[in-house]
Amino acid sequence: MSHYEERLEQDLGEIRESVGRVSERVQEQVRLACDALLGHDVELANRVILGDRRINREIRELDRLCHAFVVRHLPSAGHLRYVSSVLRIDVAIERIGDYASTIARQVVQFSGPPTKKVKADSAILGQSARDTLTDALRAFNEGDSELARETFGHAEKTDHTFQKAVQDLVRAGEREKRPLVDLLGMVQVLNLLKRVGEQAENICVETVFTVEGRTLDPKVFRIHFVDRDNACASQIAEAFARKAYPASGRYSSSGLTPARGLNPNLEAFLDRNGVDTRDLEPRLFQPLDEVSPHYHVVVGLDPEVAEAIGTPPFRTVFIQWDLGPRPEGDDERTEERLTEIYRDIGARVRELMEILRGPDAD
Repeated sequence: MSHYEERLEQDLGEIRESVGRVSERVQEQVRLACDALLGHDVELANRVILGDRRINREIRELDRLCHAFVVRHLPSAGHLRYVSSVLRIDVAIERIGDYASTIARQVVQFSGPPTKKVKADSAILGQSARDTLTDALRAFNEGDSELARETFGHAEKTDHTFQKAVQDLVRAGEREKRPLVDLLGMVQVLNLLKRVGEQAENICVETVFTVEGRTLDPKVFRIHFVDRDNACASQIAEAFARKAYPASGRYSSSGLTPARGLNPNLEAFLDRNGVDTRDLEPRLFQPLDEVSPHYHVVVGLDPEVAEAIGTPPFRTVFIQWDLGPRPEGDDERTEERLTEIYRDIGARVRELMEILRGPDAD
């Protein structure tokens, strides 16, 4: 090994050691913040707050090492990918440290410990966040892209627990008349626990990039179309989306009061437009908080859908499309109306998928 190669490996080793140290430090901060929260331990919370200063210093030193490495070695290929990823994950690590510190600051302000149910919900969210963070950092430090792929998406699995925690918190506030500052602070804590897991997933993305030189596969979106009877417009939307963007989403539809069968003219119309109708049949709308995994987007195609849905889950976006009157009867005007709806829906689906996945949506 030449002197240059020895120096390069020495500098890389110093960066890896620094990443390892700050990784352990931020994991410990999150653990201590969760312990302080669950035990309402103000002394421990203050330790976490002060400990954030050390993480910030170590992150600055890690940045310095990375920039010095680039200037000194002008790296390419794998070395450049690694250093550029370190510069990005240290942003995620610093933010996670900030989340732990903010949780601790809230603990200091709380008038008392969380209620039994909220404490149980917080414990689940906290453990999930810690597990996701541990696996993400281990994947990066060990260059394990398969573990990164397995870990990516874990934060999403706690959506139902997050919703339940917020509901339990509201009920606790109504029953026990907790100070408003406690309720608002606890909502922030729950959200920050979710954010720890989401930042950990960003580390997983960087791991795949570092090891393989490419990003994770583009996100596949779960999209659900809802109308009154699931016999016409919502079926057109589901069928068109499946045909036009099969790789970009998972599509489904339902009706508030589903018909016994499809609109008699619809199957023939879709067949003439080259749309597969074999799996199309009216289905009953299921409350969104009972759906797992959650929908990313729910599209209402009748005015009454919005009222029936109410407030969507935290990670679900609801949008309304006004398509005008539905086709009635069995005449030439019905065929024209179906064509108008099909074209309108097609344009709206294209616009939606380009927003979600970009102009290369497929």
